[in-house]
Amino acid sequence: MNLTRSFLLPVSAAFLLAGCGTAAIVSTPIENIDSVPLKVADLNENEFKTWPHADLIADTIPGMSVNKAYEELLKGRKGVKVIVGVVDSGVDIEHEDLKDVIWINEKEIPGNGIDDDGNGYVDDIHGWNFLGDAVHENMEYVRILKKGDDGSAEYKKAKAEYDKELQEAKMNKNQYEQILQMVKNADETVREELQKEDYTREDIEKLPSSNLKLVQAKAFLTNIMSVDTSLGSVKELKKELEEGIKHFSDQLNYNLNLDFDGRGPVGDNPDDITDTDYGNNNVIGPDKEEAKHGTHVSGIIAAARNNGLGMNGVANNVKIMAVRAVPGGDEYDKDIALAIRYAADNGAKIINTSFGKYYSPHPEWVRDAIKYAGEKDVLIVNAAGNESKDLDKTNVYPNDAVDNGDEIADNFLTVGALDYTYGPEMVAEFSNYGKNNVDVFAPGTKIWSAVPGSKYEFQQGTSMASPEVAGVAALIRSYYPDLTAPQVKKIIMHSGLTAKTNVILEGDPEKKQPFSEVSRSGRMVNAYNAIIMADKVSRKKLDL
Repeated sequence: MNLTRSFLLPVSAAFLLAGCGTAAIVSTPIENIDSVPLKVADLNENEFKTWPHADLIADTIPGMSVNKAYEELLKGRKGVKVIVGVVDSGVDIEHEDLKDVIWINEKEIPGNGIDDDGNGYVDDIHGWNFLGDAVHENMEYVRILKKGDDGSAEYKKAKAEYDKELQEAKMNKNQYEQILQMVKNADETVREELQKEDYTREDIEKLPSSNLKLVQAKAFLTNIMSVDTSLGSVKELKKELEEGIKHFSDQLNYNLNLDFDGRGPVGDNPDDITDTDYGNNNVIGPDKEEAKHGTHVSGIIAAARNNGLGMNGVANNVKIMAVRAVPGGDEYDKDIALAIRYAADNGAKIINTSFGKYYSPHPEWVRDAIKYAGEKDVLIVNAAGNESKDLDKTNVYPNDAVDNGDEIADNFLTVGALDYTYGPEMVAEFSNYGKNNVDVFAPGTKIWSAVPGSKYEFQQGTSMASPEVAGVAALIRSYYPDLTAPQVKKIIMHSGLTAKTNVILEGDPEKKQPFSEVSRSGRMVNAYNAIIMADKVSRKKLDL
């Protein structure tokens, strides 16, 4: 849901540090912000597309001060290349805004059918595809049901969730189809009146009240488009509804279908971690459109900056290593464990993991991979999840703690999602949270980024918040390569902005907590502050 910026609340910018040693770094950043007068206005199109890079003080939008960091701290400086592994649904490596930032395995000779570098993967020029030609997949609780009723509590829990999700998917698909038909009917009435195919929200508002049918069409379209103020036309509205119908159809046909076998094309045993001879080097995947999620994530991190195309990624000096391991459904633990190890072994210094599930038959495989990445000095940036849950009360996988206990590694950073409206509603209503199991918050609502076919669109979720932070981590590791993964994690957590306000959780005004209590750091990520702190730590002026 899109909201307006209409609050005046105090903000603390603690941990802003003074005295950086290089000429390019501002020597006296603002140390305390007591109040921020927020203008009351809807975001315009450009603000929507760029808000994650905005500055809370200058722009009154709770972005990460990325533009400010480049303009005031990084201008004229050269960093080192940083490889970021994107473990996801696949990446459109041919996208106009990504093709120049895709990792190339220079130790491998393309197309010769030989494992030239001896890493166990043949012709892995841009990464590896652990899913082969598989696209869709069951949810993990569906896979549990397919193994049969063993009388366990897990089976009963899985069955209850399956029944609930199946009913909701059927109901939602039916409702979306009905709404779409009503939109089409109203659209036809308006087009006849305006005598044109395409029209805007403003055109609808100016319609005369000449007859009852037109009045009803105008009222219906105005009402439904008010739910999402960023929708500029009925054409966009119909597209969103059609995408919703496809989503629920995919749930019914694949994710929740007890008769569907998504693993067949892969040809391995997903319950045998030693069975590693599978997959291929097609990191886009068999269907480019199904690589939308991973392409969007990659664009957020590293889309080429200032090239006049659709967007700027957070980080320059980045190469994206595409590791396809997340299908249209729940991922397999084996694929994720091997994907993390692949990225760590082949030079990634940051790995983004924008996925998750609530059942895991082999969580130890993934935790071992997380620890392995830690030994290789790799930071993993992970999405908290989109189910409005308190992760201190619910296990979500992957994670770096057993049953919400002590962390097993210090290289795993979990990210919740912020809305673009600063104030009580700035925690995205879908975002998971948790004082102990979510580390930071970052922009995740209505994020503009690349999608397959050299196109761009808005998406939202903690899946978008995680790569925003991965981009900040890449900036730090590019300009301060001496810093370790644990140091980068601490810098990101300690350098963010804090807000002196209670925030609404789960979209429920009755559920409010201090922003400081919904994550371990109590902070929203800030690239500008992070660069200043990284400089201090790098020069041994600050010990974390």
